[in-house]
Amino acid sequence: MAHLLGAEGLHLEYPTKVVFNSVTIGVEEGDRIGIVGRNGDGKSSLLGMLAGLREADGGRVTKRSGTTIGVLDQADTLDDSLTVASAVVGDTPEYVWAGDAKVRDVIAGLVSDLEWEASVSSLSGGQRRRVALAKLLTGDWDIIALDEPTNHLDVEAITWLAGHLKTRWAKNSGALLVVTHDRWFLDEICTATWEVHDRTVEPFEGGYAAYILQRVERDRMAAASEAKRQNLARKELAWLRRGAPARTAKPKFRIDAANALIEDVPPIRDTVSLQSLAVSRLGKDVVDLLDAGVTYPATEATAERAVLRDIEWRIAPGERTGILGVNGAGKSTLLGLVAGTVEPTSGRVKRGKTVQVRTLTQRIDELEQHWNDPVRTVINGLRTSYTFGAGSKAQELTPGQLLEQLGFTSVQLSTRVKELSGGQQRRLQLLLVLLDQPNVLILDEPTNDMDTDMLAAIEDLLDSWPGTLLIVSHDRYFVERVTDQQYAVMGGRLRHLPGGIDEYLRLRALEQAGGQSAAHAGTTSAAAAPDATPGLDGAARRAVEKELAALERKMQKLNQKIDSAKRALADHDQADYAGLGERMQKIQAQQDEVEGLELRWFELSEELG
Repeated sequence: MAHLLGAEGLHLEYPTKVVFNSVTIGVEEGDRIGIVGRNGDGKSSLLGMLAGLREADGGRVTKRSGTTIGVLDQADTLDDSLTVASAVVGDTPEYVWAGDAKVRDVIAGLVSDLEWEASVSSLSGGQRRRVALAKLLTGDWDIIALDEPTNHLDVEAITWLAGHLKTRWAKNSGALLVVTHDRWFLDEICTATWEVHDRTVEPFEGGYAAYILQRVERDRMAAASEAKRQNLARKELAWLRRGAPARTAKPKFRIDAANALIEDVPPIRDTVSLQSLAVSRLGKDVVDLLDAGVTYPATEATAERAVLRDIEWRIAPGERTGILGVNGAGKSTLLGLVAGTVEPTSGRVKRGKTVQVRTLTQRIDELEQHWNDPVRTVINGLRTSYTFGAGSKAQELTPGQLLEQLGFTSVQLSTRVKELSGGQQRRLQLLLVLLDQPNVLILDEPTNDMDTDMLAAIEDLLDSWPGTLLIVSHDRYFVERVTDQQYAVMGGRLRHLPGGIDEYLRLRALEQAGGQSAAHAGTTSAAAAPDATPGLDGAARRAVEKELAALERKMQKLNQKIDSAKRALADHDQADYAGLGERMQKIQAQQDEVEGLELRWFELSEELG
């Protein structure tokens, strides 16, 4: 493979810190490199130096003659005077860019929901980010450098971006450099990983899962001061091998080496003990949404809008659920019903007598009263101890120990809250919520501003939290790692997703392709006939309605079988890879059958319309 870009003897320092000391690294054609490391260790600085956006204090960066580099950094540099169209395609005539399949794909994948002639100044932060990314990807580049490209993107856009980057260049051509904390994204697209730490850059083969394996091997030989990071990485590796069926069926690293490393690592969660403790804290009744709906009244500027309708959700003690849905689908309204901050306009919400709900919001309002206080002063006013875990694994931790587990050093205890980084403030906010001893915890985009190591620490903490956990997040890895099931808000209704996020993406694709909701397919509450103008008469219409009802019953039964089969995987001998593989093949066959039934359901629905 031909050499494209290289750095030799790079040195970078600030008045109080040396960031890099004599770093030598290279990029070849065909490389797809993920850059990981703790916040503040220099990931963005490294990307900036390689892309030519900033000068190093020593050493040099060289690139092959004629090599072009496209860069997406974290700064918002869009011109407010432009329209979406001019920002994305510039002055290129429509007949030119519309005839380019790559440009059409980028526009469809990132900005199809935006008004083409809307002013950039009218866009939200997330919309501006998508426009900037679309602008970059419509160009032709030998190397693309992306700094946190998945920020502000939802699960669908992140999945589209991964697919685009995997097929953008032919094999062994082009190159990608990406800084991201999105571990699913890293594993999906990267063939190599660079870890930035301790003033150097350490390369590893493979994506995130392979990197974790190699890092565990490295850490096993490291000094005792690295023991904590090693244990977290070992626990995460155990989940990568045991917890996700796709990784179990298609391991991305050596099975024998992984088995040797995790043979003494217990399951990531003691589900039985946590469930028992959750019942003892909550009782059997948590929060029940009974035929609940929310309709916002008309205003001078907007018409009446039904956000949620016919929601039937009985939340169980110890339930760990991820909530998916596009922006504006009603996820926040749904969680507001659970938390009691939103009242239903139809149906009712029933709460258990012992329920105590706390929400970690995207805002940091909880910290404002402590803005000028040192961290030590904040935690001194809290509980003296906190019990994590259940049964024999229960442990008493002080707030200080919890802070240490969340990555705070003794020096940072004297730092005022307003002087902490965004990630540190977010972690302190989570600590304040946990020490309030809720038994129902709602997390709204909790992974913002977190690096991969800190995400692993948060996940470790949540593994021993004995309560009901509801999460809204676009971080696919985090959702799959921390929750046991997923639901989606689609078409104003709540739909269970036995097939997880893959099923959600498939349903969204069906919904977008047909221009109408496919969210009711396979649910018990779906009507036999849609509220569309009849397209068939008499016996023909009754036959279609009968087939639709039969399809819905069959999909429901299949989804129940898939659920049961997945639960049974946990009791199967995890060392029996052949047996696990056979079970996964059966589950996949059932999921494929459900997908075929959904397509038929969709066709029949169109006939009725």
